[in-house]
Amino acid sequence: MAPLGRALVVALGLCVSVPAVAVASDSQDLFHNLPHQAVELSHQPPRPFQPWTRLRDAIIHKIWGPVLVSRSRSPHLPPHSSTTSTPSTLRARYGGDVVLRFKVKTAEEVRALAQAADTLYLDVWESAHDWVDIRMAKDVVEPLLGLLPTSLHNAHSPLMHDLAQTIFESYPAGSIAQKSSVPYNPHQGFTASLDRGASDGKELFFKDYQPLSVIVPWMRLMASLFPSHVQLINIGMSYEGRDIPALRIGVRQADDTEPCEPRHTILISAGSHAREWISTAATSYVAYSLITRYGRFPAVTKLIDKFDWVFIPTLNPDGYVYTWDHDRLWRKNRQQTSIRFCPGVDLDRTYGFQWDGDATRSNPCSESYAGDGPFEGVEAHRLALWAQNETQQNNVKFAAFVDLHSYSQEILYPYSYSCDESPPTLENLEELAIGLAKAIRLTHNQWYGVTSACEGSTIASMQSAKDLWPRMEPSGGSALDWFYHELEVKYAYQIKLRDTGSYGFLLPSNHILPTGQEMFNAALDLGKFLLSNKGIELADQDWKAEYFTSTSQIKPSAIQQEREGSEDPKDIVDKGYESDDLSTELRRKRRRK
Repeated sequence: MAPLGRALVVALGLCVSVPAVAVASDSQDLFHNLPHQAVELSHQPPRPFQPWTRLRDAIIHKIWGPVLVSRSRSPHLPPHSSTTSTPSTLRARYGGDVVLRFKVKTAEEVRALAQAADTLYLDVWESAHDWVDIRMAKDVVEPLLGLLPTSLHNAHSPLMHDLAQTIFESYPAGSIAQKSSVPYNPHQGFTASLDRGASDGKELFFKDYQPLSVIVPWMRLMASLFPSHVQLINIGMSYEGRDIPALRIGVRQADDTEPCEPRHTILISAGSHAREWISTAATSYVAYSLITRYGRFPAVTKLIDKFDWVFIPTLNPDGYVYTWDHDRLWRKNRQQTSIRFCPGVDLDRTYGFQWDGDATRSNPCSESYAGDGPFEGVEAHRLALWAQNETQQNNVKFAAFVDLHSYSQEILYPYSYSCDESPPTLENLEELAIGLAKAIRLTHNQWYGVTSACEGSTIASMQSAKDLWPRMEPSGGSALDWFYHELEVKYAYQIKLRDTGSYGFLLPSNHILPTGQEMFNAALDLGKFLLSNKGIELADQDWKAEYFTSTSQIKPSAIQQEREGSEDPKDIVDKGYESDDLSTELRRKRRRK
């Protein structure tokens, strides 16, 4: 092993830690002292409800009467799990919850489902195509069905049979020291540990998801080991006073103190929604791959010489820490709202362009709460101010913006706020997006859809892609639209990573490396596209060897044929999409003219 490689292993080992305690026991919850409801709830252990959840359930019982929970209450609910490996703290918090996927067929069904989810303060995980994923307490399933048309009563199934166990498995091995109801110690934090079974630094850091207390030292380490082209910067301060760290990767000539032309910058952000851990891990992986390949791989070296790359692993550090210390499924940031028991603002709904927070203004408990006004979300406002300062004061021009989320495997372009408005550069956005989807597919054979952000979050009629049905949630005030419209970033995307629902936000850690490799290949394609005439004029030999490929899921001959086969330069749209809907085919023909 080269000396630099050995230094990386040792240094990474010293900075990587495994969390000792990851969840709160809530054993001291003040609501434990309240009188018990005279209702038989379930055979599960008592679940420490959050205050607003308890109030919600009390209202449900008041209106619809007591709900007797039994295994026969719904044909699609999983039987009670007797898993013993899940800590009691997790079992108590999540054991009474379930994530259901509803298959919808009409606009009326979607509208009824959206209204019911809003009425019962349910957690809508994702909606796309003809399905909607919703997390709820098992006790709420019957009241929910009572609000829905009969056609939906048997049109649902659980995504996972044991939510608590799936959450437990998403943490690094050994991270939850408590196997029983040991009171949570908020000051205990995470202890350093080195997994001696790991063979190199890359595998060590990306073997598991990492807490913020590990990510920040790792970022600092990258900047100290590679000072020639890496800089640790601070985007701003979070609501709770944490730095929002970022890595700037780029090289400037020594005499380039006052460049005549703006420095073109590619911004990749992740972690706006705290529970989407895979976005943070994938962003870190792409940054690491670019950093360590500079000077050794021609294509990567060219990209770093020509562009600055800014990576923000977690825009929402307060929420991210909260998912490790208290609630794995927390989504919003942690700032105070008008209702004490419902903190947090949805950072991807609080940007100033086409903010539509009126729909949630009166309901801070909504998972999509956009605040009382534009840019009320502290961290989103910090990012916007930083980006504006870069363009106005530091001679920066953002060439591309990519916002990583999960889940549903989609590449989304503007606009998010409306399906009736098309971006002026629609054809260029689609062209690059389809190229990114191809790069991802050729990595590990994972298919990503390409559409506008509005259509991607709006269920559409099977008869027509333009026959759009009601939305499950508001979608204005997004970072995607703001960067595209207000900052005039020509290529702006939101990419929703793996998977399509088997695990949702709880993607196992063995998906970190393949997902990171897919995003790295997409980043190479993005840079190649931006460098010269949409990537057509660049010599193939500068790039072929630098893509990650998988021979386990795609035959080598198929990869070779896709990447090395001769194509008409005009036919730059992925041939694998020739079976797409009519609108995509028409757009392809327009580009070929």
